[in-house]
Amino acid sequence: QVQLVESGGGSVQAGGSLRLSCVIPGTIFSDSCLTWYSQSPGKQRKWVATSTTPSVPYMKDSVKDRITNSRDNAKNTAYLQIDNLQPEDTGVYYCNIRCLWGQGTQVNVSS
Repeated sequence: QVQLVESGGGSVQAGGSLRLSCVIPGTIFSDSCLTWYSQSPGKQRKWVATSTTPSVPYMKDSVKDRITNSRDNAKNTAYLQIDNLQPEDTGVYYCNIRCLWGQGTQVNVSS
């Protein structure tokens, strides 16, 4: 069973930045799309961004100006940089590859 490991979440004030990471052990990362989702309290998970291979980033229109979506195939790692964080960005951020989920990383943004 492949175990995805997200990290990089934390508590920041509005306007701050965070860089989330998702490490995927094994060999599936380099030839698979990886997708980021966020889940706010009491709401369903929502698509945020996808990176394909070769790396072409796709991001939700409402956040694309604040997000950098990248991947490093040599490190089996995907990154989601979120700038100018706002309270509405608060939630758990998950990565997904081939229908596999990580445990999520919590992002808290205070006003």
